[in-house]
Amino acid sequence: MLVYLQNLILEMVARGEELRATTDRLCREVERLAPGTTCSILAVDSDGVLHPVAGPSLPQTYNDAIDGLKISACAGSCGTAAFHRRQVTVTDIETDPLWADYKALALPLGLKACWSSPIVSSGRVVGTFAFYYRERRGPTDFERDIVAKSLQLCQIAFERDHRLRINERLLYTDTLTDLHNRACFEQALIEPSHGGSALLLIDIDDLKLVNDTFGHGTGDSLIRIIARRLADAAAPHRAFRVGGDELAVLAETGEVVPLAQRILEALRAPADCGGHVLVPSITIGAAIRSIDDKSGTVMRQNADLALYHGKEDGGRGTLVLYAPELRTRMNRRLRAIDQLRRAIAEDRIEARYQPIARLDNGEVLSFEALARIRERDGTIVPACEFHEAFADARNAAEVTRIMLRAVASDLRLWMDAGVAIGRIAVNLAPADFAHGRLVEDVQAIFAAAGAPLDRLTLEITESVYLSRRDQMVQRQMEALRRLGVKLALDDFGTGYASLTHLLFTPVDTLKIDKSFVDHLTDDGEAGGAAVINGLMRIAEKLGMDVVAEGVESVDQRERLVALGCKLGQGHLFAAALDREAVGVLLRTTPTCLPETPLPSSLRARRIRRRDRKDAA
Repeated sequence: MLVYLQNLILEMVARGEELRATTDRLCREVERLAPGTTCSILAVDSDGVLHPVAGPSLPQTYNDAIDGLKISACAGSCGTAAFHRRQVTVTDIETDPLWADYKALALPLGLKACWSSPIVSSGRVVGTFAFYYRERRGPTDFERDIVAKSLQLCQIAFERDHRLRINERLLYTDTLTDLHNRACFEQALIEPSHGGSALLLIDIDDLKLVNDTFGHGTGDSLIRIIARRLADAAAPHRAFRVGGDELAVLAETGEVVPLAQRILEALRAPADCGGHVLVPSITIGAAIRSIDDKSGTVMRQNADLALYHGKEDGGRGTLVLYAPELRTRMNRRLRAIDQLRRAIAEDRIEARYQPIARLDNGEVLSFEALARIRERDGTIVPACEFHEAFADARNAAEVTRIMLRAVASDLRLWMDAGVAIGRIAVNLAPADFAHGRLVEDVQAIFAAAGAPLDRLTLEITESVYLSRRDQMVQRQMEALRRLGVKLALDDFGTGYASLTHLLFTPVDTLKIDKSFVDHLTDDGEAGGAAVINGLMRIAEKLGMDVVAEGVESVDQRERLVALGCKLGQGHLFAAALDREAVGVLLRTTPTCLPETPLPSSLRARRIRRRDRKDAA
């Protein structure tokens, strides 16, 4: 009989049956061999805590009650046997002190005695095998033979289960963070019972900057710290690492917002990352699973889309929930990207030049080159209609090269025609700094056209005007200035650059964003004037010029002059002109735009008198 039992259980182990199924069958067969016994098998985890594995003849309420009990010197038969690593026989549960705290669980079930033996594997107690009796007694010799064989079989089954868990851990655990890995995530996503109803995709902000600045060791340390805080904040939900800087949590629908807030809060504290103190920052994109999304694919796409919008549209460091309008915006952006790519391939990108003039008399001093698309029917498409296409780094970098070539060529043409030309400004995108060849590209393009670099101004936005830690950007900007190229900070005041950045890599011109100029016309709104006045003072102290963008009315022009702003551009003076129109304009003497006289207010007259005095 024992040979049959042995062969049966070993065959189940060899077939790869789960531990619970194998031990359940073992208990049932043993109870058949030893009538009057009730068999129980418990596991002991690494913290010394008991967990039921099999007990088919015991009520589930009993198994639930002992799940999580700590082994000790006085913890019933099983907890004591595991603690002392020896068999423990209790012939009377009602009176034995080992059962004093637990007899209320056993006696109502008619269980009057219990004999337990430890299951030992590799020198550690991994479980217990117990017989309960419905009479006050100890084991018989035959029962001892059964248990001796059962302990051997349990040891084999537990060891195989342990190996499987190790292999599964290696297969489904990220080695850097100890989180579940991408393979585990993919599996959980399609399991309705484990996949959850919502997905939080989490991207670590500026990880590349950390790697480039402090090294990958510091970056890895940051990832580990964020992963640990994420796992703690997300518990009991599972956290995953699905990519280099991308993590994920599967949760329930109603928990998305509070869970995201808990995660964001957990990451606010500074972290020591290999000797460098950094403040972790993450962006979260979240989406809800729809009823018909069985594989979770749509939910993942939507969370990806929300995360993308968070990273690209000013939502860094926050939670962005997916909404259908995000997909509409994405489709519009993709169409713009495709439109621009086709225009680049078909050589339909052209330069237009908007004058930058003195606000007091309209004298043209320089121009800003603006990209336009010429459609196949000859229609000119302004940049505002395809600006979203510049989210594609390849597009943005290619348009910059096209514009530089156009400006260099036109500049040479105007100079050969004897036309006096000031500086021409070209806009740069963040992608232009990424490859590290900006200085060489600018030099090569202007040298090929025979155009002087001291007529070029490059406009950057605050998104590329990073801190002094970004040595590559800083070096390129300084090298360009040494070549005679001037730098302008475009859309100033709308981004996230610090004023202190101006101290480490100064620019020559600050361009006041149109949004501040627009507020000058709002009665009772002092915000625009206050900001512009502050910028004027900063620029004056740092020796920088100031250009107001988007000047569209005489009233705006008057207010800007009153604030001391001398230069502006906008439709009040002129829209963007083509090359021929610029040539005609520059041949006039003096080179002035159509007259737009200032209203004769006291403020404006005071400004004009002060300017004449300064000139004298």
